[in-house]
Amino acid sequence: MKYTTFILDLDGTLLDTLQDLTAAVNHAFRQYGFPEQTSDAVRRCMGNGYARLIGDLGGTEKVLETFNDYYGRHCADLTAPYEGILPTLREMKRRGARMAIVSNKGNEAVQQLRAKFFADLIPTAVGESETVRRKPNPDAVLEAMRQLRATIGDAVYVGDSEVDIETARRAGLPCISCTWGFRTEQHLKDNGATQFVRSPEELLDFVV
Repeated sequence: MKYTTFILDLDGTLLDTLQDLTAAVNHAFRQYGFPEQTSDAVRRCMGNGYARLIGDLGGTEKVLETFNDYYGRHCADLTAPYEGILPTLREMKRRGARMAIVSNKGNEAVQQLRAKFFADLIPTAVGESETVRRKPNPDAVLEAMRQLRATIGDAVYVGDSEVDIETARRAGLPCISCTWGFRTEQHLKDNGATQFVRSPEELLDFVV
């Protein structure tokens, strides 16, 4: 199956954000005397938004507030696109694909990262806000599709986690699972993944 519209997850799909997220978690945890976390622990808890991330790691509401403040100022210190992402997106755009970012990050950070890394490639990005519920609710996907004027029959969702698989299902879209992100291929299979890309370049096989 080939598609004209690609709804793309951010963390673990387009961007390797793990170092900056881990730094922000540990900055916040240190402020309140909590033990620091490994990047692997942070990775395992990713995918369900900031509040769930901090809570699953054992933090409190105050820790979450400090995390949000710090990460908002440092979300792009060490973050970068995965190898192969930028040339792949350029070729997708050249072929006429419509693309949007959806994320469980706060919308402010999502817009900041889109502008820094993808301003000339991806025109639309939607993060969690007061009016957009976090994934796996389909709100961000549906809003992105509205902005792109896309229809369900032409679109596919691309992500790296079980949350993305469920989000796509709730939005009525097929899902392509990428294996370079925060979950293993076996974990994705165990959670219902049926289509895989193992390098960014393989996304080009799905472009009309």
